[in-house]
This record gives sequence, structure tokens and C-alpha cells, in this order.
Amino acid sequence: MGTDSRERMVRSAAYLFRERGYSGTAFRDVIAHSGAPRGSIYHHFPGGKVELAEEAVRYAAEFLNAGIQAAAEGGDPAATVDAFVGWWRQVLVKSEFRAGCPVVAVTVEAHDDAPQLTKAAASAFDRWEDTLATCLGNAGVPDDRCGRLARMIVAAVEGATILCRAHRDVRPLDDVVTELKAMTAAAITD
Repeated sequence: MGTDSRERMVRSAAYLFRERGYSGTAFRDVIAHSGAPRGSIYHHFPGGKVELAEEAVRYAAEFLNAGIQAAAEGGDPAATVDAFVGWWRQVLVKSEFRAGCPVVAVTVEAHDDAPQLTKAAASAFDRWEDTLATCLGNAGVPDDRCGRLARMIVAAVEGATILCRAHRDVRPLDDVVTELKAMTAAAITD
């Protein structure tokens, strides 16, 4: 039961960070959203909000990475890009453009007194990049380009997600996907 409450709180924190940001999400919000017992938050997260945020970033990183890995198994980088972007597209549309990336939310609000949050966010981005780079390499992209192209994919999709939220339209994401697919196809034939 305790582990279930902890997992619900982590998932709820990731969800709430997507819409409200790190600073805009309080423990009481996480308790209300998760339905976890009020006293359990300090039991499960004695390090406070920073510890909860660190776990929420890890959860979000793993959740999205699992989708990227599943798509990458087919060996088609375009399908992998579609899987990475498809999740963001769904989040944006379903939330009516209120939700973005919880990892970005924590990254831009991380403070000097919580370096572990910056480290957790960097680790999340690195994980996505590594998974994408492996897929690209397996598809025939030269080793010296895999990492750079994977970083470009993550940066472009994260940036497009922000533009989509600002414009309340998925067109920036769709445009980025079109260009990323062309870049990956060209990298394979080089």
C-alpha cells in the first residue's frame, strides 16, 4: 500500500509539473491529485519537494524512454521520431496546450540550492538522446553523427512543444517532425 501511494504521488507530481511548473505545484496539490494519505508525503519524501521532484523527473524520463525504445526496436528512425513526437502531440492536444514537459519545467525552475534537480533533468535528456542515438546508429547513421542528431531531435521537439503551447497549435511540432525525418533520412544515405 505504501509503495502504491508513493508511486501515485510521483506520477501526480510529474503530471502537475507539466501544467503548473515546479514552483506552482505544492505538496497539497500532489496529495489532492494522487489521493494519497496526507501524512504519507513526508514519510515517502523526507527530503521534501526536491526529493519528490527528482523522482518525478526520473519517472517522466523512464516513461517516455520506454516509448522511444519500443519504437526503436523496429529499426526505423522515422518511426522512432514519430513515437517521441506523438506522445508530446497527444499531451498538448489532450491538455488543450496547458501541459508541456515536466523535465523542462523542473529544469527551468531548478535553483542553486537543489543541484540534484538539474542533474536529474540532464540525466533524463541524456537517456532520451542515448536511446535515439542507438536507434540512429542501428539504422546506418554514421557514429560521429548519431549523438549530435539525437540531441538535435530532443532539443527541436522540446522547443517545438513550447512553441505549440504559445501558439495553441500543433503546427510547430508537425513542422519540426517533417524536418527531423528529412534530416535522419539524409544522414542514413550520407
